[in-house]
Amino acid sequence: MSTAVVEYCGEQFPLGAGARFSIGREADLAIDDNPYLHRRFLLVYNLNEQWWLSNLGTHLSVSVSAGDGFTATLGPGAQMPLVYGVSTIVFTAGPTTYELSVHTPQPSVGSVTAPAMISGTTTQGVPMLTESQKLLIVVLAEEILRRDGTGASSIPSSAQAAGRLGWSITKFNRKLDNVCDKLDQLGVSGMRAGGGRLATNRRAKLVEYAVASRIVSRADLPMIEAEAARNQMP
Repeated sequence: MSTAVVEYCGEQFPLGAGARFSIGREADLAIDDNPYLHRRFLLVYNLNEQWWLSNLGTHLSVSVSAGDGFTATLGPGAQMPLVYGVSTIVFTAGPTTYELSVHTPQPSVGSVTAPAMISGTTTQGVPMLTESQKLLIVVLAEEILRRDGTGASSIPSSAQAAGRLGWSITKFNRKLDNVCDKLDQLGVSGMRAGGGRLATNRRAKLVEYAVASRIVSRADLPMIEAEAARNQMP
């Protein structure tokens, strides 16, 4: 029998082959009474001996990481197969970020390099970023990457981040808009500043998503000093 296990906060929930296991505010796994969280947000289910993850929500996206560096964003209404054995699922609802894992048997077929997509849905992967766009994210996330547990209060302002790189504030804001537009198209919430929302919140959401989905890591930090040195050259 093809079984799976959902793990959250040290508690395990075994699933049989015919299970349809919901996750949300009022679901099989009720993770929190957070009003920003959908009542039934995620669904783990088995179809044709393959385990799938479906996003039942209408405005929240999910970061899924697994295997050797695989990351993907599961937007509202999308679904994806869980083929890597252990998949880490991260999402944010309001001020709170949640993390859980799904343990599934790996397929008995040959090696899988990318998950298949179901026709009619969209499961987008990590966006292709230019070097300068990635650099922008790295400098915003610098303190969080350097020190575990650092919060959003350590995210620099746009002016501070631009100065760190030796960029003009105009250049920095233009690239910030481009990055946020790319992520917004993937269904990542909080990327567009609108309705009077301050850019500070957008930067925090960007860093939170990029770190959780491993778009940036500590290994990228030397990029900052290299860029600053280039821009100081006469």
